[in-house]
Amino acid sequence: MTIDAHQHFWQYNPVRDSWITDDMAVIRRDFLPEDLEPVLQQNGIDGCVAVQASQSLEETWFLMQLAQAYDIVKGVVGWVDLTAADLRDQLTDLAQHSALKGFRHVAQAEPDDFLTRPAIVKGIRQLAEFGFTYDILIYPNQLKAALHLVREVPEVNFVIDHMAKPYVKTGEITRWSNFMTQLAAQPNVSCKLSGLVTEADWQHWSKRDFFPYLNFAFKSFGPDRLMFGSDWPVCLVAANYTQVKTLIEEYVDPWGNDVRDKVFGTNATTFYRL
Repeated sequence: MTIDAHQHFWQYNPVRDSWITDDMAVIRRDFLPEDLEPVLQQNGIDGCVAVQASQSLEETWFLMQLAQAYDIVKGVVGWVDLTAADLRDQLTDLAQHSALKGFRHVAQAEPDDFLTRPAIVKGIRQLAEFGFTYDILIYPNQLKAALHLVREVPEVNFVIDHMAKPYVKTGEITRWSNFMTQLAAQPNVSCKLSGLVTEADWQHWSKRDFFPYLNFAFKSFGPDRLMFGSDWPVCLVAANYTQVKTLIEEYVDPWGNDVRDKVFGTNATTFYRL
C-alpha cells in the first residue's frame, strides 16, 4: 500500500478550532473522508492515517468511527488523558478497537518541559503494554524534552511529526539538527516527512528551501525510519496535496524504487501495524 501517514479530519467548530486563524481561512470548513478520497485517488495513495487535531476522547471516537466507515482510513492516532487515574482501564477498552494505533497530544502548545513531566512519562510508558505508538508534535525549542522522553521510555515506538517543525522560513538549522541527531540515534524513534510547507513562506516557498532539512533527515534517520505525510488539510494554507506529495516524491526518486516504497508506504505500514 501507498500510505499518507499524517492527515486530519474535522467538522469545523470555531470555538474548538480557534487555532485556525484568519490567515488560515481556507481551512475554516469541514474536512471529511469523502473530501480526501478523490484527492488520494488522483495522487496514487491507497490510504491514510488520521491524526487527532483536538484534545478529547470524543475526537478519538470520531476518528475511529470514520475508520470503520471509510476504507481509506487505515489507522487512527487518537488522544487520551495520559495523566488520568484510570488510564490503564481506558487503554484496555480502547485497545479493543483495531483501527486505533497510537496517541498524540498537541505538545507544541504546552510549556517546553511538558514531555519531561513525570506524570506524562508514566502515562506514555503504559502505552507499551498495548502496543500503542506515540506521535511527538513539537517545535524545535522542545526537542530537548522529546529527547528526554524517548530515552526514558525505550519500550514505546515514537515518531516525530513534521520533522519537529524546523525554521524553514528563516533557514535556521544548527540547533534543530543537533537535537535531531540525538533523537535519530534512538532506535525507537522514526520521523515524518510532513508539515514542511507550512513552516516556510506560505506564498513564496521553493523546493530548494527544504533540501537542507530533508538531506539531514535522510542522513540521520535513514530510509527505514522515514514516512511521507501530507498534513492535509492544514497544508492547504501553503500548497495543494499534489505539490506536497511531489516535493517528497521528487526528493526520494534518485534513491530508487525500494526507498520510495519504504517512505511512501512500507515504513508507515510497519510502524502503525496497518
